[in-house]
Amino acid sequence: MFSKIVTSALLAGFCTGLIAALLQFMFIQPVLLHAELYETGTLVHFGEGATGATPELPGFDAMRDGLSLLFSALIYVGYGLVLVACMGLAAERGARIDARTGLLWGVAGFVALHFAPAVSLPPEVPGGAYTDITARQIWWWGTAIATALALALIAFGRAPVMIAAAIALLLAPHVIGAPHPENFAGPVPPELASLFATRALGVGFAAWAFLGTLAGYFWTRETAKG
Repeated sequence: MFSKIVTSALLAGFCTGLIAALLQFMFIQPVLLHAELYETGTLVHFGEGATGATPELPGFDAMRDGLSLLFSALIYVGYGLVLVACMGLAAERGARIDARTGLLWGVAGFVALHFAPAVSLPPEVPGGAYTDITARQIWWWGTAIATALALALIAFGRAPVMIAAAIALLLAPHVIGAPHPENFAGPVPPELASLFATRALGVGFAAWAFLGTLAGYFWTRETAKG
């Protein structure tokens, strides 16, 4: 079981990390580089000194982009280990694990770690207004854990009380509320911030869909090997 989990997670996570890095280079990195120009004051989006919305952005950087690729692979290998371990527990209890059901597992991972926290605490570009990072991390972890438990109750629960508990877990973090700054201010245009948030969520969804599908596929292949 342990070797099956590790092998499936490494293969699925590494492949997904490469795909996620490519998507980040195409869709997220240009927005981040653009936002950094406003953060440093190179560009201004209001007043007499307002500049255009299509500046010349830095090109390929071997060190920066290489490290991004490495970190992406490592992050998704870590995600893969958690995801495949959960798949293994479900398989021990009779759940079917393959590429198709793996896709559903991947979507659930995206909802727990990306979508649910972003409902109240969306991804933010450099230069935005921030609040205490510790409070944000505590709320994010609480939301991710509560959402994951809620999804597990929905997927595997049988009694109505479990569904009720799942709904309560889904709502609780947002009723409590995420930490936000007292004043919204920053040099980055709100249009750029919204573009970053939507692209970050889009890339996250695609990556988790790939991760779940590949994890299910490799799990099936390792199971067939015996």
